[in-house]
Amino acid sequence: MTAPVRTTDAAHYRPWRAIQRRPSRKIRVGEVEVGGDAPITVQSMTNTLTADAAATIDQIRRLEEAGADIVRVSCPDADSTAAFRAIAKAAKVPLVADIHFHYKRAIEAAQAGAACLRINPGNIGSPERVREVIQAARDHGCSMRIGVNAGSLERELLERYGEPCPEAMVESALSHARILQDHDFHEFKISVKASDVFMTVAAYQLLAEAIDCPLHLGVTEAGATRTGTVKSSIGMGSLLWAGIGDTIRVSLAADPVEEIKVGFDMLKALGLRHRGVNIIACPSCARQGFNVIETVATLEERLAHIATPMSLSIIGCVVNGPGEALMTDLGFTGGGKGAGMVYLAGKPDHKMDNAAMVDHIVELVEARAREIEAAKPAALAAE
Repeated sequence: MTAPVRTTDAAHYRPWRAIQRRPSRKIRVGEVEVGGDAPITVQSMTNTLTADAAATIDQIRRLEEAGADIVRVSCPDADSTAAFRAIAKAAKVPLVADIHFHYKRAIEAAQAGAACLRINPGNIGSPERVREVIQAARDHGCSMRIGVNAGSLERELLERYGEPCPEAMVESALSHARILQDHDFHEFKISVKASDVFMTVAAYQLLAEAIDCPLHLGVTEAGATRTGTVKSSIGMGSLLWAGIGDTIRVSLAADPVEEIKVGFDMLKALGLRHRGVNIIACPSCARQGFNVIETVATLEERLAHIATPMSLSIIGCVVNGPGEALMTDLGFTGGGKGAGMVYLAGKPDHKMDNAAMVDHIVELVEARAREIEAAKPAALAAE
């Protein structure tokens, strides 16, 4: 199977697919670039006790395997920052230390290997303490994230605006940014999250016009897997479609690995990142020549280890099957008499019995992934 990869962005000849990203300056979170022309990164947060280094490292490993670019780890106490050194040493991706109120935890986390400090300069105390944290970040090569949440706005802003609102969130973010800027520290990104989708989107739109730093997107406390995915996709999807956002975290009351999966699916749907197999499947109906729902569920599980970008169409009948297969790397369309047609690079290639279809498709995908990966060094050398 030597068909060309068909998952490259086609915005140059399909202008309706083009997304013009908001210009922003670029910062670094460890070795990962955020903002500017860097790919939009996907991150999640551990929910183990950070002081339990072994459990936290194990969860980070699972997030790395799912494709996480960055992982955030909460550091609420001295036991957590004591464990952070071993955690950071074991991690293959940069870690963000999540800090609230205790400025010493921020300094300890920077010393222990944090690549970024998630902090609000306004809630860690006196100007002298802020200076100490900024100096620690500068000394240890840490960037910072200013994280504003609608549920924890400053009392003065709530009194002035009457309730949490986009304008109050952006004012809070910009005031915190000025603290860093006044100390000539510019390696920071900002988030302005709310559980309300409308407030979240409006706040990010205002912030995107007000400052050129990278933006960390998220709908906070979005809910369980299904409802949280829907809310996040509506809010973050609309922002990403408008070119706003440089790194994303899907906040789900679920296994953090699900956050990474949803995040990549969101970016894949918009053509902003491509990782793994994008399965295009029909919802199935009485015309289906095989059990589409069961087949797709099995393929998602068995192809989860594939990181190479490619597309796969699984369609129950010939009404839409050939047309969908035309646009995918691989495809299978249901037919009659217990068999269907396998498509390679959009063209019908051979028939396959339904009973052997799943194993056969997995073999084809794995073989194609090996070919694509083997061709990469030559392609890079030719550039």
